[in-house]
Amino acid sequence: MTARTFLVRGLLAGLFAGLLAFAVAYTVGEPPIDAAIALEESAAPAPAAEAAHSHGDGEAAHTHSHDEEEGGISRTTQKTSGLATATLAVGVALGGIIALVAAGVAGRLGRLGVVGSTALVTALGFVAYALVPFLKYPAAPPAVGSGDTIGERTAYYFAFLLVSVVAMVVAVALGRRLAAVMGAWTGVVVAGAAYVAVVAAAAVAMPTVNELGDFPADVLWEFRVSSLLTLATLWGTLGVALTWLVGRLETPVAARA
Repeated sequence: MTARTFLVRGLLAGLFAGLLAFAVAYTVGEPPIDAAIALEESAAPAPAAEAAHSHGDGEAAHTHSHDEEEGGISRTTQKTSGLATATLAVGVALGGIIALVAAGVAGRLGRLGVVGSTALVTALGFVAYALVPFLKYPAAPPAVGSGDTIGERTAYYFAFLLVSVVAMVVAVALGRRLAAVMGAWTGVVVAGAAYVAVVAAAAVAMPTVNELGDFPADVLWEFRVSSLLTLATLWGTLGVALTWLVGRLETPVAARA
């Protein structure tokens, strides 16, 4: 059981997780995005001079649309092959990273076996990397937020994500130390409370972003629920597939030992 064997299985699990995440994102995520784009286009002014004009040499008048722009990517491509490429790439990369972390902590988390430690790494990764940052700075659909503040909002998100991940790593290390002194249950509870306290303080201290305007609440709710469901599908599938593959790897090793 080497880091290489973990990595190969992590990449395979990530590929499968990316496929399922694409299916969920396409099924439940794309409809609210289409609704948000329709609202954005209906609210945008349509300059008549650019929308349609006639040529002085007698040619018939014609119109221009965004789908006809040279070099542009159509909405159909974005929601099919583009979305599939993104989810597969993220799934494979995430699977490799989780597998390497799981290989690094195997046998170092108390009495947890390889399968248990791998499942724990995936669960803690989902909380620290996906769930908690989403709760503070949730995803926003098209037509929400100003283009002038996108860099600032992105910086806020990644800063809070860094705080969450670092706090989780420190909490795990703290839990291991406290478990040796105070017992496993007490150590886990104290370390978990410390993580919650740190991220809660950071969430209160960091700026709040509110650029919704009069965007429909139902479309926003559907978009954010679908975004969180896609994240949960990606991480959940990755965790189940990786622990199953690692379990199949551990069984013959344990039998030989």
